[in-house]
Amino acid sequence: MELPLQPRASIVVLTHNRRVQVLGTLECLHRLPGYWPIIVVDNGSEDGTAAAISARFPSTMLIRSKRNIGAAARNIGVGYAHTPYVAFCDDDTVWEAGALERAVKMLDETPTVAVVNACVQIGAMRRPDPTCLSMEQSPLERDQLPGPQLLGFMAGACVIRTQAFCDVGGYWPPFFIGGEEALMAFDLVEKGWHIVYAKDVITRHFPSLLRDSRGRERLLIRNAIWVAWMRRPFWSAIHQTKVQWREARLRGIVWPTMLQMLMGLPRALRYRKVLSPAVEKMQALLDLADAAAQRSERHATENA
Repeated sequence: MELPLQPRASIVVLTHNRRVQVLGTLECLHRLPGYWPIIVVDNGSEDGTAAAISARFPSTMLIRSKRNIGAAARNIGVGYAHTPYVAFCDDDTVWEAGALERAVKMLDETPTVAVVNACVQIGAMRRPDPTCLSMEQSPLERDQLPGPQLLGFMAGACVIRTQAFCDVGGYWPPFFIGGEEALMAFDLVEKGWHIVYAKDVITRHFPSLLRDSRGRERLLIRNAIWVAWMRRPFWSAIHQTKVQWREARLRGIVWPTMLQMLMGLPRALRYRKVLSPAVEKMQALLDLADAAAQRSERHATENA
């Protein structure tokens, strides 16, 4: 079969110590119709992941990071992409047939859109990811956009405009992993880009059992506070810190989380650049919607 000379999107897969799962993911990705160059960044795996990928998928571009640098490894993958768009994929997610074609069409037809966030379906039962359900109900004005407007996205389930990704400098390495896309989302929208949710751009998520859930919880809370102090106005940053403190208390991880946060806060503050009033208004609207949804959920639980 003759391959197109200029593919529109590359798939960047990030993996770390999940050899069996990433091999299954790559098997599915290679079966996708069309031609999508695949770039795998092995994030310092110690379980033979890189060797197994080389042996089984010799045509796949494999980049070996000497150590696990978290989400910033995606920056390396994008650096090797020579397509207008990049579709991000974790080692436990798989793009569904036709999804990338639909995302590319949306990006081609709407030049102001930088990111298309996919609809994530979990497991064999295709349970919709709760985050996607919230995205679908986004209170932000849709304008003439091809989907609900967002002020965030899911790092491992999106298709992004390569130039826009590079314009904001990719992912900030100190975040490591967990909510790392929040800062990029703010910076993209500040530059005039749009982020949208696409219900018909589907990726499947088969959550791996090989994960440090408690560690991820600490990083999510730490990073949320850092982002607040890097971009939100003073009182919004104070409020977000209180919200995250309460969350850490509920999860029983206050002191290790806050110690990590305080140790890195001076570095985060060196990159402080407060959002414009227009973007802060968008975030405040999302904060209100999120708080209302949480109250509704607690009420439903109490009355169950």
